[in-house]
Amino acid sequence: MKIVKYIAALALLCSTLVATAQTTDEQLAVQYFQNGEFDKAAMYYEKLYSRNPTRTYYEYYIKCLVELDRIKDAEKVIKKQLKRDPANLTYYVDMGMMYKSIGEETKSKQQFDRALKELRSNQRQVINLANAFIKVSEHDYALETYLKGQKLIKHYPFNFEIASIYGLKGDVEHMVNEYLELLNNNEAYLQSVQNSLSRTIDFENDEARVDILKTQLLRRIQRQPQKDIYAEMLIWLFTQRKDFNSAFIQTRALDKRNKGMGERVVALARLCTSNKNYSVAIKCYEYVVGIGAEGYYYTQSKIELLNTIQQKITSSNYSTEDLTKLQTNYQSTLDELGKSTATVSLMRDYAHLKAFYLHNTNDAIQLLEETINLPGIDRKTQAKAKLELGDILVVQGEIWDASLYFSQVDKDFKHDILEHEAKFRNARISYYTGDFELAQSRLDILKASTSKLIANDAMDLSLLITDNLGLDTTRAPMLTFSRADLLTFQNKLEEATLALDSIIRDYPGHALTDEILYQKYKIYYKQRNFTKAAEYLERIVEQHGKDILGDDALFNLALLNETQLNNPEKAKELYKQFLMEHGGSFYEAEARKRFRTLRGDKLEKEEPEDFH
Repeated sequence: MKIVKYIAALALLCSTLVATAQTTDEQLAVQYFQNGEFDKAAMYYEKLYSRNPTRTYYEYYIKCLVELDRIKDAEKVIKKQLKRDPANLTYYVDMGMMYKSIGEETKSKQQFDRALKELRSNQRQVINLANAFIKVSEHDYALETYLKGQKLIKHYPFNFEIASIYGLKGDVEHMVNEYLELLNNNEAYLQSVQNSLSRTIDFENDEARVDILKTQLLRRIQRQPQKDIYAEMLIWLFTQRKDFNSAFIQTRALDKRNKGMGERVVALARLCTSNKNYSVAIKCYEYVVGIGAEGYYYTQSKIELLNTIQQKITSSNYSTEDLTKLQTNYQSTLDELGKSTATVSLMRDYAHLKAFYLHNTNDAIQLLEETINLPGIDRKTQAKAKLELGDILVVQGEIWDASLYFSQVDKDFKHDILEHEAKFRNARISYYTGDFELAQSRLDILKASTSKLIANDAMDLSLLITDNLGLDTTRAPMLTFSRADLLTFQNKLEEATLALDSIIRDYPGHALTDEILYQKYKIYYKQRNFTKAAEYLERIVEQHGKDILGDDALFNLALLNETQLNNPEKAKELYKQFLMEHGGSFYEAEARKRFRTLRGDKLEKEEPEDFH
């Protein structure tokens, strides 16, 4: 028994010593190779390779031998590997590259050709050989490998791999053809093909590559009109280009041909809305509504159509006539569809229009109370209606009733985004009423919200309180400012302006000055006086550009010039300035997108359209 233990201990000691020796040899080999001492590196790699013939030791040993011009020795090592593993054709590539490195082009080609000749009906062998050629930038041979593999292996066409090689070679025409041929054989690869094309083609800037894809799609649509996959790819191309009008024309044609009842068109409408292309979204919904009331998407499209029109109107320089026409459409649609769980979003959007744009809070509250009490209403849908109702109660001055609704949602939806939305509204109420400490404690929780928008709003309000609350011996300026903020929310704009002016008069040079300027911008914006609104933003940029509101002011000034003041050149310059001065801002992505659009990267602009 003691002898057995002794032998085991001795074996363990030996294996440890061998492992230690190998580690030491490997460290020395790497060190000598990096220092260019290839004779010493070769000695150690030979030991390592003979002990453990891994790919890494083999490759470095060959490199050392070539550097030392020991070509015959390198040949012997590679041939030895081939003898050990004749099915591994990558050794022919190694031999070929070795000859190429010493200028033996003919011998190099012979080895590459030999590898192709030895290729068999083995998918893994094909892929390994092609990868070996790609690794040494022999793309033509990699392509030949896959093309031969295509002939040898009928069940796997290698379209993806061949397309990838054409992409490496810059042959976009053949690359696109391979991807489309793959879809011709198997439409299940649609998403994978789209992902690959997105990595290869810059749809915003690379006109030549986009034209190649578009031309090939149009040819295939003409040759195989029964194949919807190519029409779907063309629609996808248009959406990548943000050419939503062309996407709508193609989607509508495809829907009509397949009697699709508008499913694809509704999906496109939502994509247009998310990209703020309201005109085309409206066309989409009108088409689906036009299919008829018996259509599956009729009710849904009727509701979303009105919501989209409302977004379009309220994001531009609307008139009273626009709002009145929209109200008439809301009322007629509600009369047609009725008040039910299926029309809750319609009722909620209509209440929002009534309260915040038509200033009819009583009707809005009544409509939302009906919504909340609908039989069978989903709890989350009901909660969203409660949040809307709470906002309107704040407008009407019933602050504590509003807080009650917010608290109900907060309690009922723990660990949900609705909880955060309710918490923020209650924090804002604490701020409006001058309970800044309570507001701050609520805002601190929300800074880590999963909603970037809520977290950003919470951070902004928290900074406003902390930056201005403890700077004076009196809380009066902050109390006046929060009251002005509430008055602005309630659309009591003249009273809000008087309150703000009183701070400037009574506390000249106060730290709230930039916040007051920003609040005045909001007031003039609400009054549709965009020129005056821009003046206040300009003052912030000039006098307080490095302060907290600097990025907000500059971004909104650019947005005003783009969307309301009809000055795209100035907007472009302001977006450019913003991107240079405010990297990492919450608005950075949107500013970059708008700058590129104004620069001309976007194909399509929205068409003016009547609301009906």
